[in-house]
Amino acid sequence: MSEIQEKDNFWIYVAGLVLAVLVTVVLIKSSEHEKYESSAKAIAEDASNSAYRK
Repeated sequence: MSEIQEKDNFWIYVAGLVLAVLVTVVLIKSSEHEKYESSAKAIAEDASNSAYRK
């Protein structure tokens, strides 16, 4: 009548999921940053390159 109780890995799965989501967000954010780099350089050279004119 001695049953071996299995270890509950729920929190390990939750931590792995959170970590995977964080890594995905960081990767997407870094790729989005590179997308606008050429526009930022053009605006820095001449403000008339911006769609938001003063």
